[in-house]
Amino acid sequence: MSEKTLIVLVEDEDHLAKGLIFNLEAEGFRVHHEADGSSALNYLLDTPEKIGAVLLDVMLPGLDGFEIVRALRDAQNYVPVLMLTARSRPEDVLEGFSAGADDYLNKPFQLAILMARLTGLLRRMRWQQAVTNAPDEEIQDIYTFGTGKVIRFDALELEVNGKVTRLTLMEAELMRYLVEREGKIVSRKEILEEVWRVREDTDTRAIDNFIVRLRRYLEDDPARPTHLLTARGVGYRFVGNADSVPVQQ
Repeated sequence: MSEKTLIVLVEDEDHLAKGLIFNLEAEGFRVHHEADGSSALNYLLDTPEKIGAVLLDVMLPGLDGFEIVRALRDAQNYVPVLMLTARSRPEDVLEGFSAGADDYLNKPFQLAILMARLTGLLRRMRWQQAVTNAPDEEIQDIYTFGTGKVIRFDALELEVNGKVTRLTLMEAELMRYLVEREGKIVSRKEILEEVWRVREDTDTRAIDNFIVRLRRYLEDDPARPTHLLTARGVGYRFVGNADSVPVQQ
C-alpha cells in the first residue's frame, strides 16, 4: 500500500483548521498542522518528510503567508503552495504569486473547491515528475532559444549559459503562455484572466514585478531585454530567435 501524501496545513483559526484536518484525512491524506508562521517555516525548512503540498493561510501570527513562501523559494524549496486568503483584493492574490505561490483560494471557500484545487496541484506535480523521469527517448517538454538558453517545462527549470534556475509552477505556466504566443503581444489583462485566473480590475504593477523577476532569470542584461519585451501601455511580447524550436504538445 502506498504511503499517504503529506499535506502541511498552516492555519491559525482553530475551528477552520480542525475542519480541514478532518476532511483532508477523510480524503486519504496525512496532515501536519501549524498555527504560527514562524513555527511553520521552521518545520517546512527542516522536516525530512516528503511534503505533497502546503495549504498556507496569509494572515498568521509571526510570519505571514507571503513571508513564508518567499523564504521557501529563497531557500530553493519548491514544494507546491496553495494560499488561503481572506484578503480578496486581486492585488493580494498577485502578491502571493509574485512571492512564489502556485495557486490561491479566497476565504470563505467551499470544501469541494479546495479539494479540487489541491488535487489539481498534486496532479500537475506528479505529471511533471513523471515526464522528468521518463527515458531519454520519450517525450521531453523543452524549449530552446537564444544562445545557451533552455526552458525545461517538464522539470520546471530554466538554464541560461549553464546556470539552472528552478521555476515555480506559476512562473513556468506564464513562460509557457508567452512562448506559445511567441512574437505576439499579450496584454496584462490576458495574463490576469488566462494565467492567474483573476477576473477583476486590479493594479497591474504586480505583473510588471513578476516580469522583472523572470527577466533576471533569462536575460543577459535585464535592463535591456531581448526576449521579454514590453509593449508600452499594453503588455508583453516574447521573442526567441530563428533557431527556436516549438514547444512540444
